[in-house]
Amino acid sequence: MSSRFYARELADYGGPNLVARGLRVEELTAEELTIAQDIRGLHPRLSLPDTFAFSLASVRGWMLLTGDGELRALARAQNIRLFGVLWVLDQLFSRHIVAGEILAAGLEAILAHPRCRLPRAEAQTRLERYRKPT
Repeated sequence: MSSRFYARELADYGGPNLVARGLRVEELTAEELTIAQDIRGLHPRLSLPDTFAFSLASVRGWMLLTGDGELRALARAQNIRLFGVLWVLDQLFSRHIVAGEILAAGLEAILAHPRCRLPRAEAQTRLERYRKPT
């Protein structure tokens, strides 16, 4: 992701904190950029950052974190390990990084967004798990 995309996608959304915690801003090689452009041509509904993420995951063998259905299908077809936001929340919970009440509140906020496409039944299961006293 170039610094331009970092500025647009993350800088105002906790980006500096994420970088301080280990997030790296990566530049694509010429080969990776070509792959991203090819994918964009074949899948025009994918955003440019999505195609960049796909390219990095496919070339570098990294996992892909996405909720986009088309990108998930493409990653599965290419045998790329992929995860979504519910997996991230589960990791934060099971590793005791974030308290369940905080995760539940965050998940409720995500579910309240009109463009949320999380599977409701799975999200509800998480809400119940996160709210259980430990």
